[in-house]
Amino acid sequence: MDTVIVTGGRGSSGRWVVDSLRRQFEVVVVDHDHPGFGAAPVGNVDFRAADLTDRGAVRELVTSVAPDAVVHWGAIPALGRHPEGEVFENNTLAAYNVLTAAGEVGARIVQASSDGAYGFFFAEETPLPDELPITEAHPRRPEDGYGLSKVAAEAVAAGVARRHDVQVASLRPSWIQEPGGYPCRDPDYTENLGAGAGNYWSYVDTRDVAEQVSAALTTTFAPGGGHEAFNCVAADNALGDPLEALLETVYGTVPEAGPGVDGDGSAYSVQKAEDLLGWTPEHSWREAVTEDVPRPELTRD
Repeated sequence: MDTVIVTGGRGSSGRWVVDSLRRQFEVVVVDHDHPGFGAAPVGNVDFRAADLTDRGAVRELVTSVAPDAVVHWGAIPALGRHPEGEVFENNTLAAYNVLTAAGEVGARIVQASSDGAYGFFFAEETPLPDELPITEAHPRRPEDGYGLSKVAAEAVAAGVARRHDVQVASLRPSWIQEPGGYPCRDPDYTENLGAGAGNYWSYVDTRDVAEQVSAALTTTFAPGGGHEAFNCVAADNALGDPLEALLETVYGTVPEAGPGVDGDGSAYSVQKAEDLLGWTPEHSWREAVTEDVPRPELTRD
C-alpha cells in the first residue's frame, strides 16, 4: 500500500481527507502537534509533529517518510484571527517548504488552494466575475494576504511540477461545510443576502472535498508531470434561489452567463474536475444540513 503525507490532517476538513485516504493509503498526518505518544491511531494512520514553516524540519520529515504522495492541507484557512501579513507568510512559506520537499522525492502532490485566489470574497468592494460560470481560467485578482498566499502557493506548485516532473493539483474549495453543521444555512446567513454575496453564496461539503483529493491523487491528469487547478464547489448555491436573480438583487447587474448556469446553480464551474478527474459534487445542503454523520476520529478511545 502506498504512503501519503497529509499536512493539517487534524483540522476540521483535514480529518475528513485523512479518513477518506486511509482506506487506500498508509497515511502520515503532519500537523503542528500530534495527539500524544499514548494515542492509538485508527487503521493506516500515524502522526508526526512539525512546524511547516521550518524548511529543514519539513525536508527531513518528508525525506525520512519518502511518501508516494503528499497532500498539503495545513494552512491558516482564512483572514480574521491572525494578522494579515502572518497569514500570507505562514501559508506561502509552508507551501514552498512542503511542495519542494515533495517534489524532491518524486511524490504526487495535492494542495489546498481556495476560491479566495480569485479575489472576490475579501476584496474591499466585491467585484462581479468577468463571466459566469467562473472557470479555473478566470483571472485571479486578490487584494488580501490570504488570497495572495493561495496565488503564490499555486505558482510554487507549477514551479515544482516543472522542475521535478511531478503531477500537482491545486484544489480551490469554496466555503467548506460539515454534514449536520452547515453554517451556510443559519438564519444570519440565509436572511441576509449580503452575508454570502462575497463568494456568490457558494459552498462545498467536506465529504466532496475529500473525494476530490482522492480523485486528484489516484488519477493521472498530467502524464510526465504538470500542474492543474480545480474548482471544488457544490452544484447548487446555499440559498436555493436562482443565481442570476440573487446577483441582480445585490449587485444590480449580472455578468454574461454561458452554458452551465441555470436556476439555483453555483457561480463556479466544476466541469474541469469532471473532465480530468471524474469528480462531481454529490452533496447538497438540502440533505446534508440535517444529516447525522459523526466527524471522523483519527485515534481510538
